[in-house]
Amino acid sequence: MPVLDLLDLPAACPPDTPWMGLDLGEKTIGVAVSDSTRLIASPLELIRKSKFTQEAEHLFKLMAHRKVSALVIGLPANMDGSEGPRAQSCRAFARNLERLQPVNIAFWDERLSTSAVERFLIEDLDLNRKRRAQVVDRTAAAWILQGALDRVRDQATWV
Repeated sequence: MPVLDLLDLPAACPPDTPWMGLDLGEKTIGVAVSDSTRLIASPLELIRKSKFTQEAEHLFKLMAHRKVSALVIGLPANMDGSEGPRAQSCRAFARNLERLQPVNIAFWDERLSTSAVERFLIEDLDLNRKRRAQVVDRTAAAWILQGALDRVRDQATWV
């Protein structure tokens, strides 16, 4: 399956199925999941990066267990909107996933998501550095997924 535009994703997915959000870091993959109505995104877990096939297998198991119909992957665009090496790496990750198993994938601009989550964890939750390190990537994945869910819902109200 090709990567889809975010606004085309609902039509490609069965109704009442959750979506999964991914924040692809250098050392970890933050994972979040929505409820079946696609209203709320929640942090799920953190996958330590090792070998791509192991990471993909773990993701596919999570998706099957939760009956996830799509992945929303954070795309770290540069501030000017251009794509650098990190964005290219995210696109390659998506292509490699699709080679292993058909999956509905869309990207969501994640500029500043980790910074926003860090600020929230410090200012609102007063978490120390060690605790923040344990939750920031999966919380960033939820931030990414929630932004995508809100965008899709906002678009649907305009139609």
